[in-house]
Amino acid sequence: MKTNPFRTAQSASKLSLPKLSAGVLLMGLALSASARDAGESVKAQLAPVLGQAPQTKETPKAHKPRRWYQVGVASWYGTHFQGRKTADGERFDMNRMTCAHPTLPMGTWLRVTNLKNRHSTFVRVNDRGPVTEGRIVDLSAAAARVLGLSGVGKVRLETVRESDPELAMALVSQLKPPTLVASGNQ
Repeated sequence: MKTNPFRTAQSASKLSLPKLSAGVLLMGLALSASARDAGESVKAQLAPVLGQAPQTKETPKAHKPRRWYQVGVASWYGTHFQGRKTADGERFDMNRMTCAHPTLPMGTWLRVTNLKNRHSTFVRVNDRGPVTEGRIVDLSAAAARVLGLSGVGKVRLETVRESDPELAMALVSQLKPPTLVASGNQ
């Protein structure tokens, strides 16, 4: 018996019904998307004729950069480390406003606020630490004294950036200008 290489119309329609419906669905989606885009461009072209301002897509508003902050437990270190080298190479002085932080770049200025009494001060990162798990910063003895921190306490850290004039001005007001000593041989 000889096989027929052609399919009958009835068997072809049964096999291609799912493919046909998928194709129709895709064509419908494509046409609706192109019609929507064309409609928007036609509206933009007709707006001046109709006396309307052309509608454009709104550009996102520029907003203030967010401040980096960290909240956690702070501790302080003092006499045991006095005079030892810090991670940035300088000698530790417990009477200066410095701190140890695990990740911030050396030289970064931070505003530290004691969340219990709301006292705050500025410190500079010059060391790595804290060594004790669960703490976010080790303050020098002077910084801890200003904050009213005896032992450990919950604090908020904020970095001082030049794009934030409020914090920068507060930092400058805390820094003491050098005093000029008049010589007696004039």
